[in-house]
Amino acid sequence: MTISDDMISEYLTRYADSLTAFDAETAAGLWSTPGMIVNERSSGVLDTREAMIDGLRHSYPIYQRLGLASVGFELLERRDLSDRLVLVRVRWLFFDAGGAQLTDSDSYYLLRDEDEAGLQACVCVETDAAEKLEALAAARGVDLTTLA
Repeated sequence: MTISDDMISEYLTRYADSLTAFDAETAAGLWSTPGMIVNERSSGVLDTREAMIDGLRHSYPIYQRLGLASVGFELLERRDLSDRLVLVRVRWLFFDAGGAQLTDSDSYYLLRDEDEAGLQACVCVETDAAEKLEALAAARGVDLTTLA
């Protein structure tokens, strides 16, 4: 059975909700282990769920300082690779407490249907997240080097 659009939408909604709630455990639970994140500057592999949780928790103060209050998404594209693998292109939408959009970011995710666990991210390729985060920080006067 192929992965349905509803399964993808449900997965992305759970992921966006976990990011909105700054819930590292739930967000990490949506990843297969190991999980890999790639961008233009670096590649990283998170071997354990605990490493994922720790990485997420360390990023939250940055997002909170930038005014992030909620996360939404747009599914831009999907490509079925097999019955259990799908590559999706997602635009993440980041909003402040008043509902104004702070920024957005496009990423590709390789998702795998893992039976009981459902869809799990195996790889994320961030195309513009770092530059958009830096631009938002500059616009808001936030020094990212002091938050690392």
